[in-house]
Amino acid sequence: MSPVWQVLLLGNGSPTRLLQLLTQSVIAVEVLATEILGEEHDYYAPTEINLIATPRARRQIWLKASRTDEVLVYAVSWWHKDDLANFLPQPHLPVGTNLQNQRLELFRDLRGIYRGSCADLDQVFMTANVPNQLVENCYWGRHYLLWHGGKPLTLIYEIFNPAIAKYFA
Repeated sequence: MSPVWQVLLLGNGSPTRLLQLLTQSVIAVEVLATEILGEEHDYYAPTEINLIATPRARRQIWLKASRTDEVLVYAVSWWHKDDLANFLPQPHLPVGTNLQNQRLELFRDLRGIYRGSCADLDQVFMTANVPNQLVENCYWGRHYLLWHGGKPLTLIYEIFNPAIAKYFA
């Protein structure tokens, strides 16, 4: 893993803010779905889902560079249903922006890093249009808990567009 990917994946800062700095663009949110899961277990979620109280809600989004409309990240977050409404009062904004606007102190607890491929994401991320030397021919992802007040507030899973590497050059 290159040093720049290490900074993006292992960093404690806001990934949205880092992407904004890299792309020199406002990062926009496209909400794909917000679903109330209730007491159901989400079998696609990392095991840390059990730390998020029920009834749960799941929010799926794209993070995009507004200047180019380029999709940079696919993200899913799981919340207690009431916390979703309370802590994301502006669902069209990134999680970090919503939480910063409320001046919340948070602890990011990185739980997993992934490397893989996905044909469905290839179409959305349009990696075929990026020169091979800029793409590591894989997707990097991670999941982490955000803690607030000694309790897990949300579980977040992110997959990054490998084309982000062109901004490192």
